[in-house]
Amino acid sequence: CLRVLGESLGKLSLKLMKKDDKKGPQEAREHAAYRTIRYRPNPFMDSTTFWNTVEHIRSHFGNAYVWRDGIGKNMKLWILPNTQVQMYYNQSTALRDLGDIFYVYTVGGKRYILSSDEVLHFKTSTTFDGLLGMSVRDILRTTIVGNNKAQKMLNKMYDNGFTAKAVLQYTGNLNDDNTQTFVENIQNYAEGKISGTQGIIPVPIGSKLEPLNIKLADNEFVELKKYSALQIAAAFGIKPNQINDYSKSSYASAEAQQLAFYVDTLLYILKHYEDELNYKILTDEEIKEGYYFKFNIATLLRADLKTQMDSLSTAVEHCIYTPNEARAHLDMPSKPGGDRLIGNGSMIPVEMMGQQYVKESNSIKEGGG
Repeated sequence: CLRVLGESLGKLSLKLMKKDDKKGPQEAREHAAYRTIRYRPNPFMDSTTFWNTVEHIRSHFGNAYVWRDGIGKNMKLWILPNTQVQMYYNQSTALRDLGDIFYVYTVGGKRYILSSDEVLHFKTSTTFDGLLGMSVRDILRTTIVGNNKAQKMLNKMYDNGFTAKAVLQYTGNLNDDNTQTFVENIQNYAEGKISGTQGIIPVPIGSKLEPLNIKLADNEFVELKKYSALQIAAAFGIKPNQINDYSKSSYASAEAQQLAFYVDTLLYILKHYEDELNYKILTDEEIKEGYYFKFNIATLLRADLKTQMDSLSTAVEHCIYTPNEARAHLDMPSKPGGDRLIGNGSMIPVEMMGQQYVKESNSIKEGGG
């Protein structure tokens, strides 16, 4: 589940955009922070690795902290180790009177106090104060503990060669020491610890070994493990097909599956990331000028070639895309004359609808018809 979420964030391009009244939304390549955000948040991580790591930490611990070092062209983003960061605020003060929230980063015996403007704080959707998120493992602690116990039981059965418990009946008045020795010998034979006895258990005359049939199927062990996996996946917002469970798949295509994953799971996460980046990195003046961060979801929702071609053709025909813009979606070079909007000539503006009938009626009157 962590891998699915992390890779989903990592493969989406994070772009810095700017709204233009004449040209519409455009990539703000001229902005000082564009290269840092788009390609290299810090000297050691590309953007794919960076956002994948942040999402892993956010999902696993419930909170991820990123230090904004500098501003503009020289800005760098550093992921702070979750276990070395503490958030502080005065809990006895009303929220409206709260001056600020501080993050204390401890490393090498030194404490660094960072203001809320310097730290990008990404949290899970499960939060009861709006300040700190809860991790999935905290939410599902009971389920996870049960899974661990089940796995230990399975490991123990593997160690025992899937030998079930048994009742050993014998006659005779054995004392405790003799009984212990007798049972241990039978156990060694059963587990194949004695060379040349694998699969054969010698039972002395007057004794009877009756196994207690403990089968995985009897306890519905496999179904329980499967149910637990679905519980955990559901808590992460992961669809069953993404953890290779296709038993109840009801989607007509891979595109529909990706759309459901985007709407049900990723949409909230992406909006949370964008809101935090817009507030902590852009100034008020830049926001007023129309700058904003946006994840490019086209990669996630990319359809098969036929569907993609039909959609682009329709967009060009209805004057939504220019031919060159449609070609850009297919990573094809632009062509001369392809920057003009073209469309079906039979379509007219809504305010002109019906005028042809008025003209026709006037022509008939003038002609004496």
